Amino acid sequence: MRSLAVLRLVAVLHAVAICAQPVAIGIYLNGATTGLKIHEPVGIALAFVGLTQLIAALVYWRRGGRPLAPLIALLILAAEAVQIAMGFNKQLTIHIPLGIALIGSTVGFAIWICRRRTVSA
Repeated sequence: MRSLAVLRLVAVLHAVAICAQPVAIGIYLNGATTGLKIHEPVGIALAFVGLTQLIAALVYWRRGGRPLAPLIALLILAAEAVQIAMGFNKQLTIHIPLGIALIGSTVGFAIWICRRRTVSA
């Protein structure tokens, strides 16, 4: 099932990229402004990767995959949109815990989708 392979690739890319976010902001908090210059565009790029993940999950589902995959991908994308808004508005009381939840859910989704078995047609 080719759509599952694509979804796996996008999900793993998404998980790796989102794990770079705390590293980038940590660099900023250590006094290097380049950390924030990395954190902002990567955060925006993550939303596009999240949209790609949602599309891949929809294709996977429509070709006989699990219906839970696009639902989870949609929730992650929605949370990323809120995350970006909270970051630009400096609402750190929401931005930081939501970021932690996004890392956990994105990595968890990647693990879950990589453990899915392919269905023979």
